[in-house]
Amino acid sequence: MWDGVLLAYADRGRIIPEEFRSTVIRRNGDVLPTLLVDGQVAGVWRPVEGGIEATAFRKLGQGDWEGLEAEAHALTGLLADRDPQAYSRFGHWWSKGMPGVETRTFG
Repeated sequence: MWDGVLLAYADRGRIIPEEFRSTVIRRNGDVLPTLLVDGQVAGVWRPVEGGIEATAFRKLGQGDWEGLEAEAHALTGLLADRDPQAYSRFGHWWSKGMPGVETRTFG
């Protein structure tokens, strides 16, 4: 929720494109869970019924999606014993519209 690299680092441009900074880092200081592809923020993710929903801000290659799917499966295992309501506070950001070009759900 409060990623130190995205919040505190002076030059965030090496990690997150400026055009997506306000989408990922909200005005209240919350940081949405991010997808990293080759060390760059490429989208956001959230837990949903049945798995992880990943929304990419730009077109990703098949290999990128395969890597994200593997990470999502590992993350699903980590989140399995946790209360899903802890993550529901992020839901309203998605309902307001997320600037993604593609969304996939991994279960």
